[in-house]
Amino acid sequence: MNYVRRQDRLAAFVAAMLALTLAVAAIPARAQTYKILDNFLTGGPGPQWPGGPLAQGRDGHLYGFSFFGGANNTGSIWKATPSGKVSVVLSFATGAGEDCQNGMTLGTDGNFYGSADTNCAGDGYVFKLTPSGTLTVLHTFTGTPDGSGPGPLIQYTDGNFYGITTNGGANNYGSVFKITPAGKLTILYSFPQANPYPTYGLTVGNDGNFYGTTGSSGVYNGAVFKITPAGVLTVLYTFTGEPDGSAPQSGVILGNDGNFYGTTEFGGISDSYSGFGTIFKITPSGKETILYSFSSTDYAAHPIKPLIQATDGNFYGVNNGCAEFSCFNPEDMFKITPSGTLTVLEKFTGSNGVLVDCPLTQDTNGILYGLTQQGGTVNGGVLFTENIGAKPFINLVSTSGKVGSKVGILGQGFSSSSVVKFNGVTATTVTRSGATFLLATVPAGASDGKVTVTTGSTALTSPQTFIVHNSWSSGAVLPTALQGPATGVLHGKVYVVGGATNSGSVAINQIYNPATNKWTTGASMPTPRFSTASGVLDNILYVIGGSTDGVTPLSVVEAYDAASNTWSTKASLPTATASPSSAVENGIIYVVGGYSNGARTAAVESYNPVTDTWTAEAPLAVAKSLPAVGLLGSTIVAAGGLANSGETGDNEGYSATNNSWSSLTADPTARQAGCAASVSGRLYFAGGTNGTPLKVVESFSATANKWTTLLRMPQAVVAPGGAEVNGLLYCFGGSNNGTIREGTVYNYLQIYQP
Repeated sequence: MNYVRRQDRLAAFVAAMLALTLAVAAIPARAQTYKILDNFLTGGPGPQWPGGPLAQGRDGHLYGFSFFGGANNTGSIWKATPSGKVSVVLSFATGAGEDCQNGMTLGTDGNFYGSADTNCAGDGYVFKLTPSGTLTVLHTFTGTPDGSGPGPLIQYTDGNFYGITTNGGANNYGSVFKITPAGKLTILYSFPQANPYPTYGLTVGNDGNFYGTTGSSGVYNGAVFKITPAGVLTVLYTFTGEPDGSAPQSGVILGNDGNFYGTTEFGGISDSYSGFGTIFKITPSGKETILYSFSSTDYAAHPIKPLIQATDGNFYGVNNGCAEFSCFNPEDMFKITPSGTLTVLEKFTGSNGVLVDCPLTQDTNGILYGLTQQGGTVNGGVLFTENIGAKPFINLVSTSGKVGSKVGILGQGFSSSSVVKFNGVTATTVTRSGATFLLATVPAGASDGKVTVTTGSTALTSPQTFIVHNSWSSGAVLPTALQGPATGVLHGKVYVVGGATNSGSVAINQIYNPATNKWTTGASMPTPRFSTASGVLDNILYVIGGSTDGVTPLSVVEAYDAASNTWSTKASLPTATASPSSAVENGIIYVVGGYSNGARTAAVESYNPVTDTWTAEAPLAVAKSLPAVGLLGSTIVAAGGLANSGETGDNEGYSATNNSWSSLTADPTARQAGCAASVSGRLYFAGGTNGTPLKVVESFSATANKWTTLLRMPQAVVAPGGAEVNGLLYCFGGSNNGTIREGTVYNYLQIYQP
């Protein structure tokens, strides 16, 4: 079933006529903020039966499409001023028939990009539209293998557009695709029968990955998934129907808190067999919370359109009362707070519109805009606003980029005196197009944060956080400065355990919360030590080996349970080892290299926490300690380190399936004891030493077998702790020489945004 396509035209018309003729109770008295800006007429030359969602252009106008109307009464693309003056941009050709579109996305080049189904059928196409009305078809889908029924597009940081098809693909259960602005299409993923029919479109999380939903099929109730830009898909949550919901049709949106929000058409805690649907929240790790379950007492139910989060922090949506594509239920517009309190804002009864078939849009003037496909004075549909009392703001066309990249800014009231700042750093290069669009260059020194535009006494702020890629920032300093700690991420917090201060080894347990940028403490580790290996499995942190004095290796293994704040002792490492590194793959911790028996070792030992046993694996080709180790796909990469002959750039990849190592492209900078972690499919290696503390930052792609040099870190550090959270590399502490009781130990927290 193609969930993107509109309901049958005849059923929609009958529903509209029924709504127009029914006697409906008056809307309860309230502060009236709903306003009809335009009643669409029938028969052309203006738009008839409009659709969206609306997209704000550089000229400040809102762009949409219509099923009928236009010069030939076969559909159109139109625009409206914020005050509601509507004009046709493009009329579809005679005989072409109306096209079912999914709204448009404003590209960074100023053009609009979207998808549609030809004559509301067929496999669909992707198009580009200039603001002046020139439409170019970029790709026509064929069903197999590329897909059928494309959803809305989203432009990613690489400049390409990403989307889904609800059907087709290699398995005929839908696909995820990438398409360049020039029209080159790549299929990233074809859905299997076990997780079929993606719905609506994709959204980008703070970690740089895409998130979406699949719909229901038979006994399957749908799911929420994550997929990397390279096409690696992970199912985060599978719906069960009751009480969590069933059949999500609207994808998910990214909330201000970094979580995702969406709706299900059916299910929930309900007084009917199939349920009336839900509004849910889900964390990036897949924990779902139901914010609201619709029931028969609600005016409308069965939500199938995406929510929006407005600048007041609340979520807004519409219910068109359609279940199984039967639209005889009431319709409404609602607000729901992040805590789950729902308020009906408007009941659509016919004269004020009917068939709210697209999501709401918030203009940069702060007002919500929406459409009803039909209803109004002559049943041609209406363009309406809902004034929620929000202040004007600026909207970023792209929400991330590197220093030197150009960022489009939508707003109003701009002038030649407008000042743009990226998290407080002034952009020195800004060009203006009228009063509604600025193009600003990201300045040197900018970091992740809000963008502001000040024009005279008026300051406008972006609701989005702009992410400055390939940039460094700092977090709250460690309460206790140290080097060589064990690190692990449990429940979204980073546990920085043990390490060495200027006075010697410690057992302290310092806990960092990236969400609040604050530190707390946990139970200390039983054995003080530093330069250990560590790994997390099933929310248990394992700390392995290390040394107390910097000379004598240890074999001790201790495990920390954050839920009970307790430590336990596990089976000892077969050979006492200091300065090893580690990675986790398929439920097993692999301890790689280190220092034992008076020399660097090539040994690799694997630990199974289920059986609490150790197994010797194939050794490294080059014996070394403190390499940068991380899991890239199914390959454990061990780069650099200290060999018996000195620092090395040796780089090796391990296959657990084959229990073998293979040679990879060497690190251009031979070094050891840096900050390392796998982030979004690449191994990042920052700092370390080759006899001198380094600021060098490089990343390695196992797919390309290639290193990339990145922005240097602010402070050169040796033996910091490294961790990845939400697509960021965190580097904790370190020193200026990596030797216990010598030199300077730091309390820095340096954070890298890839």
